[in-house]
Amino acid sequence: MPIAAANGIEIAYDEFGDRAAPAILLIMGIGAQLTRWLPSFCRRLADGGFRVVRYDNRDIGLSTKFEQAGVPNMAEMIKRALAGEAVDAPYTLGDMAMDGIGLLDALGVAKAHIVGASMGGMIAQIIAANYPSRALSLVSIMSTSGRPDLPLGKPEAMMVLMAAPPATDRESLVAHLMKGRRILAGPGFPEDETILRREVEDSLDRSAYFRGVPRQFAAILENGSRVSLLKTIRVPSLVIHGIDDPLIPVEGGKDTAANIPGSELLLIPGMGHGVETPLEPIIADAIIAHCRKAVAG
Repeated sequence: MPIAAANGIEIAYDEFGDRAAPAILLIMGIGAQLTRWLPSFCRRLADGGFRVVRYDNRDIGLSTKFEQAGVPNMAEMIKRALAGEAVDAPYTLGDMAMDGIGLLDALGVAKAHIVGASMGGMIAQIIAANYPSRALSLVSIMSTSGRPDLPLGKPEAMMVLMAAPPATDRESLVAHLMKGRRILAGPGFPEDETILRREVEDSLDRSAYFRGVPRQFAAILENGSRVSLLKTIRVPSLVIHGIDDPLIPVEGGKDTAANIPGSELLLIPGMGHGVETPLEPIIADAIIAHCRKAVAG
């Protein structure tokens, strides 16, 4: 797995497709390694004529960990945020956006289509707004504007983020992670159980590190509302959201699209919070069409 020095840290990444082709930078969500962008999804994008780069955010996978910052209390952070109080974070979503820009620099990529899912969508929004010269287009998937009066996720979906993995045997950990994925998945696109187990096991074999999740969550809460930032985005933008998303309700996607000038909104019935393999043709083909349209002008 290649490692790049970027923004003062080390970032693990890999690539698919022709390096001379227009680049797509894939940014994953909270607590998710780059492997959550499955190779089949990445190859579909690459076959569409793109150089596809996926990477581990800071504090997950094989990228730099911020262990020295400690582990904040997620429940306490949520209470503070709901009360309108400031949340301290060891780093910000802006720092994580700079990680993405630093990786593009390290790879010699001047401009890329910026695609992010969940927290990755928030990071992608920041890149598109603050680094417009580096973004060919934006795709924000199952993310939100951060507006504080939007509906919250379902309690069982929120618990997927907050529940600590069992510090016991491997099989208990696999079962815990698979259960969480099932809770977040939409009713219309359930993941094949064999594929789900293999993905979870491969992820654990690669890196079983979970202590960065509360720190990433702190960065999300610290960032607050991005409504005013979204209004400054001028690159071609596509917002994709599942109508049945239990973690970030569809209102988050609708509000994101409403605040990005000229953006397109794709709502998918039956989609929850995840890019399961049955969804790959729908989402990948929508991204390909959007990126081609953006370059064509």
